[in-house]
Amino acid sequence: MDHKEETPHTSKVELVASTGDTTRHLENNDDGLQGYFETAQWTADGTALLTSSSSNLISGYIVPEDLLSPTANRPLKLTPQATIQLPEPSNVLAGAPYFRLAEPWTQQLLVSSRDHPIQLFYLSPSPSPASSYPLTQARSETFLTATALIWPSPGTHFVTGSRNLLARFDVTRTGEDPVVRVKTIPSERHISKGGGVGMRGTVSSLAAQPPDADFASLVAAGTWTRWVGLYDFALPAASAAVATWSVASAAARDARVAGDGVVQTLWSPCGRYLLVGERKATGVLVYDVRVTGKLLGWLAGREALGNQRISCDVYPGQDGVGGGAAGFEVWSGTTNGTVKMWEGVGTREGAHEPAWSWDAARNSTVGSTCVHQSGTVVATCSGSWEFPNDDGGSGGENESLSQDTSDSDESDSAESGGTSDISRPTSPWMRRRHKESGLKIWSILNNSEDAEP
Repeated sequence: MDHKEETPHTSKVELVASTGDTTRHLENNDDGLQGYFETAQWTADGTALLTSSSSNLISGYIVPEDLLSPTANRPLKLTPQATIQLPEPSNVLAGAPYFRLAEPWTQQLLVSSRDHPIQLFYLSPSPSPASSYPLTQARSETFLTATALIWPSPGTHFVTGSRNLLARFDVTRTGEDPVVRVKTIPSERHISKGGGVGMRGTVSSLAAQPPDADFASLVAAGTWTRWVGLYDFALPAASAAVATWSVASAAARDARVAGDGVVQTLWSPCGRYLLVGERKATGVLVYDVRVTGKLLGWLAGREALGNQRISCDVYPGQDGVGGGAAGFEVWSGTTNGTVKMWEGVGTREGAHEPAWSWDAARNSTVGSTCVHQSGTVVATCSGSWEFPNDDGGSGGENESLSQDTSDSDESDSAESGGTSDISRPTSPWMRRRHKESGLKIWSILNNSEDAEP
């Protein structure tokens, strides 16, 4: 029996479509658990959602045509129209910036799996990749895992990040190495690993400046070592680094939001401001890139208290300009199932409290919150696991979702193979259980005067 969705306790949004709780529909997985949603993103034309799950499954959901129909029986049921089962965990997923539902050849996406080249798939029943792009060490054939990836408009090139390295690929050059390699430190062989120049560490996030920004297009990169760098691929590789700085001191001393590694870098719609979100943090840092490395303020109350990635989204302010007098909006989930929205970001310094919020999941992490380009609906995906205590209580959420080094969740799961002594206590990994997980679409109602903050 399908779980009946609860009505959100706010007059700001209305649930219009949902997959329901997918953890209630178990399949024949190796560990007996249905994978939960980790990420979600809109396609470029806004007609579909691409999701990734903890079971290495990529899915495509076409938005129902009667999504906002007043006569529809809500919430509408969301079912995947296409799925791709990956052989290994995927660190990144990016849809084509020219994706169009009416043109099948444009329905492409890029994924990066461990020990594999970067692969391009079509969102179709075909399980095989259409193209591949090897990212290898310069002096060997060893594959480097792309730990971050962006595919900006117009879509002729994409940029990946790995350990101490950024690489730019030409989509048309199938099977070829990147056309540009940019080292984030001068040399890994130096006694001080770069001599204090550049940013050292695994690149965990990438963001491309909006194409209509006021100045040259930049790529913002973040690392698990809590550094942020701005790179311009229009320059020669040796001088592509425009600026680098650490966010550790600002997060600890100024904002006091803590943090343990950058999970997202995100530009404002105008391209003047850069948002930096970290894991194990209680806020999001806001930088004005016109004054490099200087903290403008922070979004307070964004609880991202575990290792799990939590991604936020931005939308232009009421004046229609992302950095104008009205600032811009930021939407984000939290580890406790709440989605929060901040208004007027970029218009003030210091702490910035959320304008309003609603409960999008039942005590489960909302990993992705993405606003439709029309501004009328917002999609959320939730999911996480917990480890029950010996007395049957909850032992907390997952702490092994970070993708900076080895996938500890994968290595631990190897314990499920083979035969074990029945007298041995069951490992915590074997006793884990999933919290509520689902993909939901919410209609944003135009009655802000009635909503509770």
